[in-house]
Amino acid sequence: MATSARRAGAVVGAVIAAVLAWVVAVPVGGVDLEVDMDGRTEAVGLRDVVVVALGSGLLGWALLATLEWRVRRAPALWTASAIAVTLLSLLGPLAWAATTGALAVLVCLHLVVAAVLIPAMRRTASGVLQKINFPERA
Repeated sequence: MATSARRAGAVVGAVIAAVLAWVVAVPVGGVDLEVDMDGRTEAVGLRDVVVVALGSGLLGWALLATLEWRVRRAPALWTASAIAVTLLSLLGPLAWAATTGALAVLVCLHLVVAAVLIPAMRRTASGVLQKINFPERA
């Protein structure tokens, strides 16, 4: 299977995992998944979960592809960056979760996406510097 297909599968897998976690926590578990933004309480819906998981996956893919093109140790650098971004992303729920239940679910959502994306993308990574051969000008 081509690298791009495996990476697309990783992104889709992360989105599906996030959706499943949201379904278990919100409609089934009854958690009011809300964030407090400047005194306003806003619900975190399924669309929000899909958009964030999809965006995270696509940005991770873009970073990995860029690093493979520019850096010899792209897999190691990408993995360290992905872990750092995951840890930084946890600051959002810590700052804005409206309830303890919402905090727990939001942290889990972030970690579920990372738990799918990081190992799946890492398995597709090439440690060899990728060169683009442009055609010679006549």
